[in-house]
Amino acid sequence: MKWQKVTYAGLISAAVLSLAACGGGGDTDKKTGGKGGNGKSEQTFTVIEQQEMPSADPSLATDVIGARALTNTYEGLYRLNLENEPEPAGAADFAEVSEDGKVYKLKLREESKWSNGDPVTAKDYVFAWQRTVDPATESEYASIFSPVKNADKITAGELDKSELGIKAVSDYELEITLEKPVPYFKYLLAFKQYFPQNQKVVEEHGKEFATTSEKAVYNGPFVLADFDGPGTDTEWAYVKNESYWDAENVKLDRIDVKVVKDASTGMNLFDDGQVHDAILTGELAQQRADDPEMVIEKLASTFYLELNQRAEDSAFRNENLRKAISYSIDRDRLAAQILGDGSVAAKGLVPADMSKNPETGKDFTEDAGSSLAYDAGQAKEYWEKAKQELGGKVPETLDILSSDTDSSKKVVEYLQGTLEENLSGIKVTVTPVPFAVRLERSNQGEFDMVLGGWSADYTDPVTFSELFTTNNAYNRGKFSDEAYDKLVESSATTNVADPAARWRDLVEAEKLLLEKMGVVPLYQKAEAHLRKSNIRDIAIHPAGAHYDYKWAYVE
Repeated sequence: MKWQKVTYAGLISAAVLSLAACGGGGDTDKKTGGKGGNGKSEQTFTVIEQQEMPSADPSLATDVIGARALTNTYEGLYRLNLENEPEPAGAADFAEVSEDGKVYKLKLREESKWSNGDPVTAKDYVFAWQRTVDPATESEYASIFSPVKNADKITAGELDKSELGIKAVSDYELEITLEKPVPYFKYLLAFKQYFPQNQKVVEEHGKEFATTSEKAVYNGPFVLADFDGPGTDTEWAYVKNESYWDAENVKLDRIDVKVVKDASTGMNLFDDGQVHDAILTGELAQQRADDPEMVIEKLASTFYLELNQRAEDSAFRNENLRKAISYSIDRDRLAAQILGDGSVAAKGLVPADMSKNPETGKDFTEDAGSSLAYDAGQAKEYWEKAKQELGGKVPETLDILSSDTDSSKKVVEYLQGTLEENLSGIKVTVTPVPFAVRLERSNQGEFDMVLGGWSADYTDPVTFSELFTTNNAYNRGKFSDEAYDKLVESSATTNVADPAARWRDLVEAEKLLLEKMGVVPLYQKAEAHLRKSNIRDIAIHPAGAHYDYKWAYVE
């Protein structure tokens, strides 16, 4: 899922009632630090998102935009702080963990309330977790619960959801049982799918739950407001939740969100004072490189091409064709000249500067020897081999599906040109569509090639490695390799308690994936932001939701 800056320390993972109902009624001055009607300096600012939010449902959201909304309007047992470390949030203290690392006992914070005044209890966690793993919910993120006892069997339909390894010992006591010790589990307890949900409200709205901000309640520092529908609404807001247990330490009154897909429009809105955080790409980012309000944030996020290998007769099952495509791409040029926003050429699927060898401290990409070269000669050789092996099944036209953001369109236009230049006789078309449409078509396998990406849920390599195991829901091209599957599985089972052996499993899996070119990594994402310098203490995480406004304020 993800995208951001900061020092990568350890294994980091990470809507409402009406404004009147949450105590935020009335107009607010859109200028940061502007004066409200009572003469008090109001803490407000406006930010840009590049896409509509596909879902505000904690069980269903899979993207970074939904993650940001949920992290600011809900709260789990833990929360990542300004130093990117988990701290107790919905829990009153850190968990008591058994010697074998499989049982977590937690006491909840009894003062926690939902935005409708209901207490947040242990049953809210049990209900939420069971709802997400229940096959009837059809959550694409159910696999995030794999560490929890029986979760995989429940999602496979083999056990009832009541068998999940979580139980309410009392109103404010939880006991969680894992299948096996998990090194990064404390970070999962801060992750959006692990948030509680109010059963009464979810069942009251049924399939309409969270489809607007009024059809949900929240237990986080803010409530979602003015959200009118997933995949379509272009403006919403986060308004201070006066029912939040730690409301006295939440300084912002409101954050307004505008969807602006064109970077030049965003820049103009910033310069005009209408927005206070805008994303720039390409030439615009380069032009403003010396602006004191320009911030480059490197993300634990890799963008890549998935090739549709679903059908038995798919040309993309040919390894030489996949390699021909990969060698045709000049990733350095793509990152530096086409994007120009601080993004860098991908070394592999797992991002650089995210995970360190537990024994030597070496970066994962160093141990994996990751390297993705541009070589037009090699591309042509692999292309000729592929044509010979495929015979009459060589595709004459290939389409690249993508989101319709400014940067995505530039990337696929570059890919269109370089593939046509290096693979003689091929015609490449591009199909930029709204984010929600791209997700839907990707999930349905309605593409030849699709530009996708993944932002780390936590800074452990497995958050990327597991994506391309045979049965993973996010393996939309359906690459499949038995040896790869076994290595990833071993890291989570046989070697889970042996950090060095587990690391070797994941390194070998990365090498195999790149050797087979099961997916074509392109670039490691960075974002170039114009951000007003008087906005302070946004918690910026390299993984998970990236932005947490709980501690932010306007100076």
